[in-house]
Amino acid sequence: MEAQFSGKAFEPHRHDTYALGVTMKGVQTFSYRGQRRFSMPGQVLVLHPDEEHDGGAGTDDGLQYRMLYLEPALLLECLDAEKIGLPFVDEPVIRDPVLAGTLLGALTELDRELDELFVDDFVSRVAGGLAKHAKASQRPLGNVAWQRARLARDYLEAHATEAVRSGELEIVTGLDRFSLSRHFRAAFATSPHRYLLMRRLQQARAMIGAGDGLSDVAAATGFADQSHLTRHFKKAYGMTPGQWASLRRTSPQGRSGAR
Repeated sequence: MEAQFSGKAFEPHRHDTYALGVTMKGVQTFSYRGQRRFSMPGQVLVLHPDEEHDGGAGTDDGLQYRMLYLEPALLLECLDAEKIGLPFVDEPVIRDPVLAGTLLGALTELDRELDELFVDDFVSRVAGGLAKHAKASQRPLGNVAWQRARLARDYLEAHATEAVRSGELEIVTGLDRFSLSRHFRAAFATSPHRYLLMRRLQQARAMIGAGDGLSDVAAATGFADQSHLTRHFKKAYGMTPGQWASLRRTSPQGRSGAR
């Protein structure tokens, strides 16, 4: 995603992915982990899953930045061979020209279909860059726990618009709900409940981008009504569905999807 704007653009919200970006022009400001942060041109932003943040331009000159969103599971699979867990970068704004170049190189390819070798190389380079800046890594997830967490994830993906209950996941994985919740968070940096919610919101966002009405979108993606969808959409993305659709239309790379 590439975006440019003036003033405050995003209300406080969270992602279930790593949000990785580069400030291109202007000053980017945001609240993150209890502090006000600032990013200058060329600096890299690293926002962790489930960490609340907002966003906006730090000066009247406006802001331009590029951002991509990486599933924690991809990093975990990559780092598992090194016997380390997900990296936690304590400082959300870092200066790393190599990592910035890696991110910008991938972002220029988003308008075309990415081949598997490109993606593997990109994830490996990003994982290495994040690990270099990490304060500490989590313990690696054991093979059995990882497999059970993936079973739960696959079930949630297949039943994203349904009301999935904890008992269903217990049957699918063979784990009690509390062990599953712990392993799932270690694998995907979020809870099963929030993972399911974000899958619904991703489907809703695609339908809104295609021009479907909000009431139809809500019904098709498992939300009680339009108000229910709008409330969760704003909480997740920091803007209403209408604001997101408008940003997508005006963004230079809107067709690749804004988050």
